[in-house]
Amino acid sequence: MSSPVIRTFSYHYREKYGHGVGKIPVDMGQLCPNRIHGGCIFCRPASFTPSYLNNTDDLLRQVAAGKKHLLKGRFKKYFAYFQQETCTALPVGQLLPAFHLLLTDADCVGLILSTRPDYVKEQLVKPLAELVNKTGKECLFELGLQSVHERSLKLLNRNHSFADFQDALRRLKGAGCFELGAHLIFGIPGESEEDMLVSVRTVCELGVNALKLHHLQVIQDTPLQKLYEQGKVVLFSQEEYFGFLLKALPIIPAEVTIHRLWATAHPDLLVAPRWNILASRLSRGLMEKMAEMGVWQGQTSGCAFFP
Repeated sequence: MSSPVIRTFSYHYREKYGHGVGKIPVDMGQLCPNRIHGGCIFCRPASFTPSYLNNTDDLLRQVAAGKKHLLKGRFKKYFAYFQQETCTALPVGQLLPAFHLLLTDADCVGLILSTRPDYVKEQLVKPLAELVNKTGKECLFELGLQSVHERSLKLLNRNHSFADFQDALRRLKGAGCFELGAHLIFGIPGESEEDMLVSVRTVCELGVNALKLHHLQVIQDTPLQKLYEQGKVVLFSQEEYFGFLLKALPIIPAEVTIHRLWATAHPDLLVAPRWNILASRLSRGLMEKMAEMGVWQGQTSGCAFFP
């Protein structure tokens, strides 16, 4: 398999396992602790919750539904994806049996834990590392950072700091068995293009294995919608976002797996921007732009390879 222009999730795991791997979102019903502080101004879980997913179902029923509705025979193997809310806020005694149950499924290659950096507790890290090593499966911590700039974290009402992210990363690296990822949002009000590129450079220098990136979207019934209606939020057009990605991708090391490049909120809850373009067409369009401009991931990161 030749080297990719972008190391996508699909490419990376097909290269690693010799076949495609999917993601099945699961939900343990734990609300994000930040909700008691008003929640993040952009967040509404319903905007990214799969229609089949019901957090009152047990995990095995959720997985069975995910295999039917999401994998649809395309993939035989999957990651159990804890994307909803902040699962690691649950007690360790509740989490570990759930993780063990999923990891014993022969079709499950591992866990993806999407969580806040201030909810990666030492009480969880050590026993989870033991479980991961015992089962021989994978575990990726996808830490919601959004930006390295404190003013942006404050604006978003994240109620954690960049230092919290650094602490979580050190704690997880110390375990020696976890993959580490960061979630960044581009287009946060008040951030310049250079501010956004600083976020990318900084998390890459900290040694993340994966990135989930997307442009800011305004979802109905969020505080961000009010700011948008007041004219305080300027959003990327599709062409502008492509232009930004052409600058961001070259500084991302070639070995970093990119799980996402744009948001995919439910259309009936999306206020703006409404590009009305399928993700597959966005991908083709970006690849065409990259080929036209002679750009690839890792080009200027110091870890570049040539496609």
